[in-house]
Amino acid sequence: MEKTKEEGEMEESNNYGHQHPLLLILNQDQLIHNQSGVTDCSRCGEKGSTPCLCCAEHCGFYLHKVCAEAPLELNHPFHLNHPLLLMQNAPYSSGGYICSFCGKGGNNFVYHCSCGLNFHIKCALFTFKIAENNLKELEHVALQHPLISTENGHEELEDENGDEELEDVRECFGCWEPLSKYTHFSSACGFNLHEKCAKLPVKLNHVCHRKHPLALQFNSERLSCKTCGETNRKAIGFVYGCSPCKFVVHIECASQSPLQVIKSTNHEHPFTLFFRQVPFTCDACGIEGNHVGHRCSTCNIIIHKNCISLPRIIKSKWHDHRLLHTYFHHIEDFGVLNCMICHDEVNTEHGSYYCSKCNAIFHVRCVTEDERSYSIVSPENEDEMPYESSFTVLESNDAGEATKIKHFKHIHNLMLSPFVERNVNGCDGCLLPILGPFYSCSFCDFFLHKACAELPKMKDVWHHLCQKPLALISDRVFRCRECLNVCNAFAYECCGCKAKKCLQCVLALTPGPRICLKHEHPLFYYRYYNGKCNACGYTTKAAFRCKVCNFVLHLGCFSLPITVHHKCDEHILSLIDHDDNSYSERHYCDICEESRDSNSWFYHCAKCDNFAHVDCVLGKYPFVKLQIIRNVRYHPHPLTTVKKMYYYPNCDKCRKPCEDLALECLKSECKYIVHWNCVEPRSLQRWWDWPM
Repeated sequence: MEKTKEEGEMEESNNYGHQHPLLLILNQDQLIHNQSGVTDCSRCGEKGSTPCLCCAEHCGFYLHKVCAEAPLELNHPFHLNHPLLLMQNAPYSSGGYICSFCGKGGNNFVYHCSCGLNFHIKCALFTFKIAENNLKELEHVALQHPLISTENGHEELEDENGDEELEDVRECFGCWEPLSKYTHFSSACGFNLHEKCAKLPVKLNHVCHRKHPLALQFNSERLSCKTCGETNRKAIGFVYGCSPCKFVVHIECASQSPLQVIKSTNHEHPFTLFFRQVPFTCDACGIEGNHVGHRCSTCNIIIHKNCISLPRIIKSKWHDHRLLHTYFHHIEDFGVLNCMICHDEVNTEHGSYYCSKCNAIFHVRCVTEDERSYSIVSPENEDEMPYESSFTVLESNDAGEATKIKHFKHIHNLMLSPFVERNVNGCDGCLLPILGPFYSCSFCDFFLHKACAELPKMKDVWHHLCQKPLALISDRVFRCRECLNVCNAFAYECCGCKAKKCLQCVLALTPGPRICLKHEHPLFYYRYYNGKCNACGYTTKAAFRCKVCNFVLHLGCFSLPITVHHKCDEHILSLIDHDDNSYSERHYCDICEESRDSNSWFYHCAKCDNFAHVDCVLGKYPFVKLQIIRNVRYHPHPLTTVKKMYYYPNCDKCRKPCEDLALECLKSECKYIVHWNCVEPRSLQRWWDWPM
């Protein structure tokens, strides 16, 4: 019986390596009739569509016709150095790859080049058609128009009918600029593509490279753009380039006219494209630029293209105040000219960010390298609003010092008290001994260092990249993400993600020079530094380091309390960095009675001449204060945290003496007591302490 045209056409064809005969199907209905379900193409992995080839034995083998007919070797006009070879899998151990055009992953057939380019079959053939200006398949694809500005300042999409849509965050596969920036094809075509990028000229004469014409090509050598200086990290999409000269410009940069005037966000005059025979130093950021810059003819400054859009004012997590960008400074304005982040010198002849209140200065590259660490201050919000204070002043002395306050973390008023010798009380904020002015409560045993009482209610910290600020909290048990200590004293909690940082780490990691244990030079924190800690002898990955001498400290060692109380001695113990006495009998710990390294830091009582290991003095929980815990699932009565001084009852869970932090029942007749680490919530445990 002869088949009609409406029924579709089926023809026996080459089996393309398949064990059964294949049928050529041109009709979608016939495809569904011949398959139990629409299957994926065995070469590209995408859903089936006609025209296609499917197995006559219905074994599930299926090929798009275009995939079946893809040449085994493709000499691509955008990559003339080598042919692209069709392979069943990419030649990598995983077999997967990232397409050099669309940026999406794949693990099926791939067009591969020895220089590292990889393409989906459809991407290789589609870009080949772009090179030949043969894109009939796009003739009937709907166009979508670029973003329009609305009255409230936001940008929205407008389709052909004038209907507004949500903002489009996709990028064009050709130039990798925002798709919604220019008129573009509907996603129905299968590619994110600007209309203009489908019609780019294959050759281009550019003012910045008059020696040879530039050819539209793939950036196989991952060269940086000679105009903006940036490199597409995935080396995807198109560029204009001269292979012999290794000269490359992005599509967007190549389209910029030498006469184009660009307005700046942080400079009063516009900029124009400027070409130099020699490299230059950018006046906005201080980094060397290539031969192409942008010049303000009024002020005679030259900057990178990307620096034109540097924000004038930012709020950075590295500093408490707002930072202003400027193109140069007078040296006499600053006492220190080192960047607060990298600690290297800032060249004041070029651009930087600075604080007008405290003369802090930052390299542009340091303070803007992570977009999560700063926010742009709009012109209408330039007046800085400080965070709310943690206390209200009720009374002051003649010097203006607050003598009576109401702190938001205590129910009673607090009075300023002078330092008293032999004060055995500790601060309820930081848990350290009180060795200076402090606030105290006359109704209950509550004490705060003056400095702890003055801590800000809200704070930004650079080592937490959530955009929300951190709020001062207390009495919440958590394990600090920085030092891994369990803490329930003063701490800071993110208002967004609720992550918590202990007070010791927040204070220690405050940017700027730090002083530690009578070391004669200031210390600076380096986020990446391999060295040997002078306090404990272990290798560091990040550390406080002296720029003058080879002195290095871990964060944990830098944060060690300078003075502490311990039951082994009636006096305050002081942290010591060395022991000059060579008498070996002194090199023992008076708590555990084991030997100690005289080159490692230790605690010492000068009056009793007692020595102790740091860990023996601090214990496992140095920053947990005593408090009542109610409604625990493992005991019917309220419990209180305790640290037994002399009498060590056995733990009700493990039956061992409770020598460190424990939980004890408030009802004296109950006699219940248990080690903290026996009932510690798993969320507070370190992963290496988990039972196997």
